[in-house]
Amino acid sequence: MKEKLILASMQKILHDIEEGIHIVDADGVTCVYNKAMEKIEGLGRAQTIGKHLLDVFPNWTIENSTLLTVLKTGKPLQLQKQSYMNLRGQNISTVNTTYPIILDEKIIGAVEIAMNTTKVEHMSSTILELQQKLINPVNDQTVGVNKYTFDSLIGQDKTFLSAIKLAKTACRSSSSVMIFGETGTGKELFAQSIHNESDRKHQPFIAQNCAALPENLLEGILFGTSKGGFTGAVDRPGLFEQASGGTLFLDEINSMDPSLQVKLLRVLQESYVRRVGGLKDIPIDVRIIAASNESPKELLESSQFRNDLFYRINVITIKIPPLSGRPGDIKLLATYFIDEFNEKLGKDVWMISEDLMASFDNYPWKGNIRELRNFIETAMNLVGDEHVLNREHLPVYYEELLDYNKSAEVDVTVDLSNGLNDYLYNVEKQLIEREYHHNNRNISKTAEVLKISRQNLQYKIKKYGI
Repeated sequence: MKEKLILASMQKILHDIEEGIHIVDADGVTCVYNKAMEKIEGLGRAQTIGKHLLDVFPNWTIENSTLLTVLKTGKPLQLQKQSYMNLRGQNISTVNTTYPIILDEKIIGAVEIAMNTTKVEHMSSTILELQQKLINPVNDQTVGVNKYTFDSLIGQDKTFLSAIKLAKTACRSSSSVMIFGETGTGKELFAQSIHNESDRKHQPFIAQNCAALPENLLEGILFGTSKGGFTGAVDRPGLFEQASGGTLFLDEINSMDPSLQVKLLRVLQESYVRRVGGLKDIPIDVRIIAASNESPKELLESSQFRNDLFYRINVITIKIPPLSGRPGDIKLLATYFIDEFNEKLGKDVWMISEDLMASFDNYPWKGNIRELRNFIETAMNLVGDEHVLNREHLPVYYEELLDYNKSAEVDVTVDLSNGLNDYLYNVEKQLIEREYHHNNRNISKTAEVLKISRQNLQYKIKKYGI
């Protein structure tokens, strides 16, 4: 009975998970074919279950079928990219991992796990094509998205001005730059300002967020792809080639997968790039500006970021202070944003009320300048003919945010009606959820506040569904 329950549970899980699952026995006959795989390949379970692979896919061979290859070699194939047209005529992109199933040293089958990356792959291709058009427009005039200069950096705080001074010094060099700062502090503004005042200002400035794409797709985005490199691959230059002569800004580089860090380090050391699946080394001349929302200490102590890559990129270090560390600039920035939205929205607001400004000064601004700008934009949309921005112009949730006191305790009213374990469960969930969101979903900072390890925090966030 217990074995039947376990088997039924496993079948239910395999059928409902998001990844495609295809399991065959030692003879190549399909045993499991879940809903996700049906969607990917355009087939139904009735067309596959109990049938041999070659009866369903007559064009498959050991050379182009990962399942048949694994059945023959007994060796796993990991993260194999494929782009093809499925049996419904849809263009599909997947990343497949295939393992042999071995019992008593005998291969009794194979299991393939397919992640559908069609939408992300399409998005990646679109990004590359659009950036190529921006760099090489039809009329051969320089067009780009790099619009920020040092005049765009607003502030009078000494620490902030020191960061600007160092950034201006970096303009006279082509060495790599590492910018550290919390999310929303303006790291890309600094990067564009450095580029636009350097000798490379007439060449491309390209930005890529390293946390926005999975590792296997980010590799193709950065280095390009070569026809034949994987099923369905086409010749396409990556961002290094597109940015040659200019600047490549790698935001949130601390999120890059360690295996990709190794390849990035090789490119930086050799000034050559090799497209995914290619054999040719292509010379590149690119200045790297990287950014991290973790501190240098956190990066060096992290097992996820390579120290050799850190030292290779961190030639010039710029640290941008958080908005909470430059309180004298809050009113200055708020006034700047009021002027901006007066023009955009056709308003005539002159100032912020003293009451609201006092709340601004006491608010932690975890989202930094980005949060302040969003705050002003929201309030300005609610202003009528008034000339002063007041609390009455705020949505209810913003009033609650401004009234938030970081020292406030979690509600620990004792309710043991469901037992002590349930009570402790809820208290821990509230504490983690509060600090996680107030630290702008930054794992390292939240773990530091709670005095637990990053790994433990990640486990608990997943456990509580935060």
